[in-house]
Amino acid sequence: MANSPLTPGIVPERLPAAEIAENFADLHPPMDAHEAAVAADRCYFCHDAPCTIACPTEIDIPMFIREISTRSVDAAARTIFAQNILGGMCARVCPTETLCEEACVRNTAEDDPVEIGRLQRYATDHLMAKNTHPFVRGASTGRRIAVVGAGPAGLSCAHRLAMKGHDVVIFDARPRPGGLNEYGIAAYKTAGGFAQREVAWLMRIGGIEVKNGQRLGKGLSLEDLRRDFDAVFLAIGLQGVNALGIAGEDLDGVVNAVDFIADLRQAEDPAQVPVGRDVVVIGGGMTAIDAAVQARLLGALNVHLVYRRGRERMPASRYEQDLAASKGVHIVTNARPVTLHGEGGRVSAVEFEYTRTEEGTLVGTGETFRLRADQVMKAIGQTLLGAPEGLKIDNGKIAVTGAGRTTLEGIWAGGDCASGGDDLTVTAVAEGRDAAEDIHATLMA
Repeated sequence: MANSPLTPGIVPERLPAAEIAENFADLHPPMDAHEAAVAADRCYFCHDAPCTIACPTEIDIPMFIREISTRSVDAAARTIFAQNILGGMCARVCPTETLCEEACVRNTAEDDPVEIGRLQRYATDHLMAKNTHPFVRGASTGRRIAVVGAGPAGLSCAHRLAMKGHDVVIFDARPRPGGLNEYGIAAYKTAGGFAQREVAWLMRIGGIEVKNGQRLGKGLSLEDLRRDFDAVFLAIGLQGVNALGIAGEDLDGVVNAVDFIADLRQAEDPAQVPVGRDVVVIGGGMTAIDAAVQARLLGALNVHLVYRRGRERMPASRYEQDLAASKGVHIVTNARPVTLHGEGGRVSAVEFEYTRTEEGTLVGTGETFRLRADQVMKAIGQTLLGAPEGLKIDNGKIAVTGAGRTTLEGIWAGGDCASGGDDLTVTAVAEGRDAAEDIHATLMA
């Protein structure tokens, strides 16, 4: 018997398992062949392709859509994978509404953009379903490269290096490869264990070995990697979570949103994941949105997402904000937490102060309010932990130039841990790919 959403405290089974399973089904069902043909027919195949320019991996979007329109779906998938080997995941999780689709010339007040993301999923799923790989491993170069981190950047880099004929060893701290794709993205965006299926498919290129349970700084040193390998690519992500820095942060029921998301992603039965009745999520990015929406889908009665600035300043896209609102999440803006209140050692409420911006600076107004909460999720950004000694750090990330070159010879970095790009899956893929090309050029010079 499921608990009622009115049950106090953090408990599992707030909703019947069947209802939760329905809640966590695919957010966007895949297209069938007819839908894909109709959607592809809307493309103008622009010669200057603003959609391609807007894509961090520079996929030739008009080309792959034209290939879909001529029923050459496998060719369309190869066009995508040539630039983005994780094109299947990116088709599911990329904020296409602010990237390629926003740039689409059909995106006007009178018309909607071409559904590029769903078309990309249609093509990539079609080829991956055949369990074949579109690329052939190059002749062995005799070079060995270490990749630290099996997230999007690390996997992209490893695949491109393997294509070039290098032997690659991926070291990853987690039990499963995938990084953010496996542990950090809402379950309803990657239903059906897609993240692991994609990793297994990527590995079909050959020449890549994965060693799990290997964390840099704990039994794995950069010095040893530099000695044992011809090059090293760091894709270690951002393991730390920023603290609120206010009273009550140590109360029971105060958790990191990334941990909540990871627990849900790894749960065999989502219904067994405990969630509060009154949940407050602090933050305004994609992690905050994913945590808030999933709390509602698990049966939380009241979910408030509170962001310190105005809605137009939220890092999460307007589409994601509207999605959260459509699921019953209450979005509160221009408010920052000042105190976490508790009863018996457990959080019971969050006190906020309203804010405003004066000459570009956020200031408090002095006016406060409280939200009842039996669970509080922190989602105010992550930070780099344990940066290897000798690397220059720029604004909390590993400083890089060009295609991921660090200040240490033979060491490259990319993804969330490196300075420069947006913290997006697609950006990480591009950085891993480009670093691999630079590593290859350097080693073979």
